[in-house]
Amino acid sequence: MSFVEPSARLTHAGAMAMLAAGIARAEEIGQPQVIVIVDASGETLAEIRMTGAKFLSRRSALAKACSAAAGGRPTTDMPEQVRLPLGLATQGGMTGLPGGLPIRLDGHLLGGIGVGSGTGEQDVDVARAALAAIGAEA
Repeated sequence: MSFVEPSARLTHAGAMAMLAAGIARAEEIGQPQVIVIVDASGETLAEIRMTGAKFLSRRSALAKACSAAAGGRPTTDMPEQVRLPLGLATQGGMTGLPGGLPIRLDGHLLGGIGVGSGTGEQDVDVARAALAAIGAEA
């Protein structure tokens, strides 16, 4: 029985590269976004509310990032029947809204990214661009 396991962490340089790529993609599609990046325990590493992004989207982007990190999968994979009860139980801290993706690199779950203020498709698009900046996958 092993008492330890190897792990990896997303650095501030990685988080900033992700933010820069997400911002660039949001500008490219003409949709200001809120982008939040959390580590595997849900602690915020980086975030931005682009000029013109909806201020309430910060809450949903954070919930998306935390949900993706906690579940280790895209937020849209959350079963429909648990979305409302889980959202209520966590006081909005978890969500099944599109735009939350886990950050995986070399088989390690590093955290999650949440993007909000556009359509669900735009949010996912920007999140994927951010992941690509560091060679991560969802």
